Amino acid sequence: MKVLCNRERLREGLAVVNSVVPAKSPKPVLSNVCMVATDDALELVGTDLEVAVRYRVEDVKVEDPGTTVIPARVTLDFVRDLSGETVEFAAAGGNCTITSGGDACELVTVDADEFPVVSRFGEDGSLSLQGGTFTKLVERTAFAAAREQGRYAMHGVLIEIDDDKLKMVATDGRRLAVASAPIDLSGAPAPEHATIVPTKGMQLFCRVITDPLDQVRLAFEENQLGLRTRNAEVFARLLDGEFPRYSAVIPKEVGNALEADGDHLQRKIRLVANVTGDEARAVRLSVKKGKLELFGQSAGRGEATAHMDVEYKGRSADIAFNPDYVVDGLKNAERELVRLEFNDKSSPGKFTLGEDYVYVVMPITMDV
Repeated sequence: MKVLCNRERLREGLAVVNSVVPAKSPKPVLSNVCMVATDDALELVGTDLEVAVRYRVEDVKVEDPGTTVIPARVTLDFVRDLSGETVEFAAAGGNCTITSGGDACELVTVDADEFPVVSRFGEDGSLSLQGGTFTKLVERTAFAAAREQGRYAMHGVLIEIDDDKLKMVATDGRRLAVASAPIDLSGAPAPEHATIVPTKGMQLFCRVITDPLDQVRLAFEENQLGLRTRNAEVFARLLDGEFPRYSAVIPKEVGNALEADGDHLQRKIRLVANVTGDEARAVRLSVKKGKLELFGQSAGRGEATAHMDVEYKGRSADIAFNPDYVVDGLKNAERELVRLEFNDKSSPGKFTLGEDYVYVVMPITMDV
């Protein structure tokens, strides 16, 4: 194999592949990148067996087609530190030489037959949507997915299509984010069942969407979800397990409702949260007609109070939340005015952050 590449385009592709390559793995071959040079293209392939990516590098000149497998991290680091605009890869006899100007690096290659087979995107049955729509939904939900062990089905984002809307849902048991957006199926069949995609896969999908106005394609398969952009194909193996019945968590009837400027509310919560400690991470919201008081404290730091004007309907009431959870949602609000609805201090708080964006946070108990 022998190919000439634009260094910056190559660096971009290697960076994407390295986001998939595992730092440690019982299968050493997974720490490599598979480079496939055809007559007019160079494709970079990486996988950790849960998530996989095929990335097409533009601005290449293939002098000798072929395949080589070389260490992914070393290749990225070397290419990143080169100063030349063009990089040459030449693989033969168990070695691959990377050259740019007077700089060169020779790497030991791995037998290409040992590298796992990675799917190719199938157009049949796939559906098209704007890349920005997909990334927007991921940003509004994925942060709420579980990170702790033992919540396997919650370690991803639930995706379902209903009433010509693409919906994403994520929860860790203490909060729940639900966002949806209209989608044009254009005759493509909607998946029969909801799918749970690991958070890492969702983040990689977003990474390869470089222009929010570009159209991307989604392919729902039996055990994986595939996404194709202009120069990349990404695949994520679906998670097994039963996702919680999220609709039962969203309050249907509430007695108290306040509306406030989302940015202002976020600043006030962060202000009061500064005095709270890890052992008592809580901010109390005390609300009455037109006024909201926020209070936080910790034994070792002291206490803080903040006030702001709000629109409020209901009786005077208190409710406390983990401030980090609330701020996570407010950061992704799509409109200036946000709405919080709840019944009492022990019931979930329902934040409406957009037309099709709901965020539910479970309350916590404060000693004071």
